[in-house]
Amino acid sequence: MKTLHVNPKNLFEFTTEQIASDKSISHRCAIFSLLSDQASVVRNYLRAEDTLCTLAIVQALGAHVETAEDGTLTITPPARINEPAQILDCGNSGTAIRLLMGYLASQEGFFVLYGDQYLCSRPMRRVADPLRSIGAKIDGRSHGNYAPLGIRGEKLKAFRYESKIASAQVKSALILAALQSEDVCIFSEPELSRDHSERMLRGMGARIESEGLHVTIYPQTKPLKPLNLRVPSDPSSGFFFAVAAAISEGSRVVLRNMLLNPTRIEAYKILERMGAGVELIEKESLYESVGDIIVTGKALHGVEVSENISWLIDELPALSIAFAHAKGKSTVKNAQELRVKESDRIASVVKNLRLCGIEVEEFEDGYEVIGGKMHKATINSFGDHRIAMSFAIAGTKVGMEIEDTECINTSFPNFVELLSNIGHVKICE
Repeated sequence: MKTLHVNPKNLFEFTTEQIASDKSISHRCAIFSLLSDQASVVRNYLRAEDTLCTLAIVQALGAHVETAEDGTLTITPPARINEPAQILDCGNSGTAIRLLMGYLASQEGFFVLYGDQYLCSRPMRRVADPLRSIGAKIDGRSHGNYAPLGIRGEKLKAFRYESKIASAQVKSALILAALQSEDVCIFSEPELSRDHSERMLRGMGARIESEGLHVTIYPQTKPLKPLNLRVPSDPSSGFFFAVAAAISEGSRVVLRNMLLNPTRIEAYKILERMGAGVELIEKESLYESVGDIIVTGKALHGVEVSENISWLIDELPALSIAFAHAKGKSTVKNAQELRVKESDRIASVVKNLRLCGIEVEEFEDGYEVIGGKMHKATINSFGDHRIAMSFAIAGTKVGMEIEDTECINTSFPNFVELLSNIGHVKICE
């Protein structure tokens, strides 16, 4: 088990184009390429453990993947999906396993999905149950709530489904199932979740109409157009460095070529509400808006975060570090979904902040942080890459030791390398 030691540097100015490629877009590029009958071209695909697992699954299903010298992928889909002899390893990725559930449920054949110990402890009935209600045959541990999951794919019925949770993974799984259904389908959610799937699939020619909290999906009567895109940098990964600048008055970070989808930059807007300087500069827009993000450290004050939680689910651990350095009280509400991520992120954040001397109160659906003087501690990542990276960022201000950091490679393989620009870092076995 590797421990990451981080000690602070002085004020910094840091500009980078090396933030990890967007994980959500990369997963979708691999899976959505199977919806076309022509080769998709994907540049800047994220080469992290989770996304490489998804790419391997696409290959196991029959796609041919060529990698050019510059890393560009050409993914040629099979004429017909293979029924693989091996089980399909999703690694640590909830996005991969849940989207693949929706896709494979409508494909002829038998498929088994599983992942690492953390993924196999995450709930899957939120996807399995609505898919079963339209004819999908899905089974697994605890009545299909935990992987490994066995899927017997077949033609699915049309549906009108109202989700009780706002989740892009649930929505995307149902959209993929709907594209292969018998008739028009309607999906509704209580709050607008991230909309990458709708944007990308519309760009490929799918007929998907969004109105408020409702998505209408028309069956796919012919193969979709292939993808041809460059995956932008991940704003969730870039946000760690945004927080590093925000908690260090006078420091500045410039993040180049970032995804600027409105459902992905909410955390930056909260930093701005807290007093940090935040500037968004759009440079292009095809499937998604892409541009630069500039964050400057200033005095921070506490805020309440209770809306658009589904847009913040990945950034809240890092935001908790900003809360700890802000003047006054910050509160997170309506975030019970944090309890079923790679770790119970509410419990992980609360326990580790307390180890750092910060006053925190835990709620079932969130927590309250009283900003104060954070101090160095030895914290546990609980196998959660975002917990590990969030407290590593705290280390650039006060020093930190983070245990069990191999999980960082699931989403951001060059994180430690970039971190060395703003903190003194050392990895020990």
